[in-house]
Amino acid sequence: MEKQMTISEAQAAVDQWIKTVGVRYFNELTNTAILMEEVGELARIMARKYGEQSFKVSDEGKDLADEMADVLWVLICLANQTGVDLTKALEKNFEKKNIRDKDRHKNNEKLK
Repeated sequence: MEKQMTISEAQAAVDQWIKTVGVRYFNELTNTAILMEEVGELARIMARKYGEQSFKVSDEGKDLADEMADVLWVLICLANQTGVDLTKALEKNFEKKNIRDKDRHKNNEKLK
């Protein structure tokens, strides 16, 4: 069985790639704009595959998983640039949601 990459390993691998192949990080503002662009590309596929929009010829060959990976890549770049440990951030986010949303979704009539 192939070992899966952890979030920490992904952060290190992206950092290594940027510093060797990518030369350097784009600045944080540029990467934020790129993140929005990548999220838009993901949204376009989602709207066509799961929503009501039809596919265009320019959409052919677009891969949902690849677009999600593009979003993750740029998010990891931003985390690396700003000193965010995404593993710790995600763990803390789970704690927040477990406290805040303990009964919220169970009691939501719209979800029943």
